[in-house]
Amino acid sequence: MNAVDLPLVVGVDGSEPSLRAVDWASDEAELRGVPLQVVYACLWERYEGAALARDLGKPSAQPLPQEITGAAVRRAHARHPDLKVTADAVFEEPEYALVRESRNASALVVGSRGRSGLAEALLGSVSLTVTAHAHCPVVVLRGSHDNQVTPPVHGRVVVAVGENAEDSAAVRFAYEEARRRGVPLEAVRAWRCPSHETTDHPLLADTPARLHERHAEETLTEALRDAPPDVELHRRTVEGHARRVLVDASYDADLLIVGAKRRTGHLGLQLGRVAHGALHHSACPVAVVPQPA
Repeated sequence: MNAVDLPLVVGVDGSEPSLRAVDWASDEAELRGVPLQVVYACLWERYEGAALARDLGKPSAQPLPQEITGAAVRRAHARHPDLKVTADAVFEEPEYALVRESRNASALVVGSRGRSGLAEALLGSVSLTVTAHAHCPVVVLRGSHDNQVTPPVHGRVVVAVGENAEDSAAVRFAYEEARRRGVPLEAVRAWRCPSHETTDHPLLADTPARLHERHAEETLTEALRDAPPDVELHRRTVEGHARRVLVDASYDADLLIVGAKRRTGHLGLQLGRVAHGALHHSACPVAVVPQPA
């Protein structure tokens, strides 16, 4: 299958977040002109919830896998009647099922939490594990998104520009997302001046900070040198921790995009601190794009 025809995959389990993910994923698939594939992993515990009961038109019960996938397909078709939607119920843990499906997907969409997440949990374990291992971009529906891609809520897509941005998959992904939505793209590069580099001399007080800021500006320019002319682009350098800068930017964005170079630790593959922080605290959906090692 040609890369442009790969389906958009959405993981469901019958929970409120997963049903909202179907809405968002339907809009995204329609924008991309690709099929939507609904995936339900049957080893998830049965879910009893008001949202699914409403979609099924009956009291809360213990729905069968085909009822969960059927409700998701009907929900997608209610938004986009002509969208091609397929559904699969697989008998394995959701983490494994979704990571496997990501090998042949244009992108993967998941809710921030599933059925069993505690109310105070910041991010469900399934979402975090899938994001750390998927082979395609993963969109985690954090924060407020009104269950929609279009029309845009804030009219802005934000992409984080990292230190090594000469060949950024995240930036290329951001161009396409902004173009599809018809909204401006804001590229953000955070910078900091270490305290040991500051000086009390009045004539030199701003020099170290200015050097770091200039480096951030140069990094941003390099990362965006191949920007397409049909995307409205805004560049911004901000002093501060990258995680805080990006979370602040997420409050006025429809989508926050970050790159992730997975690293191997004692617990297996792990996301970098910036991507991890964005996933836990963003006020809008977060797209994590795998970066070449």
